[in-house]
Amino acid sequence: METIYDEIEIEDFTFDPITQLFQYPCPCGDRFAVSLDDLQDGEDVAVCPSCSLMVRVIFDPEDLKEYEDQLN
Repeated sequence: METIYDEIEIEDFTFDPITQLFQYPCPCGDRFAVSLDDLQDGEDVAVCPSCSLMVRVIFDPEDLKEYEDQLN
């Protein structure tokens, strides 16, 4: 069973249209990351690659349209 460290609103993440990653600072100094594709597929957990903490991304599917538009 996964343990979620926190729940973070999608608006608090930084979106990079080049890598298509949402990132948010982790307490360890690295960044939680989750891809736009993962969110579109219903995956709502961002993982820190350094310490393996996880946060749940709070969003509505229609919120993703704003970010999809940045890719065009």
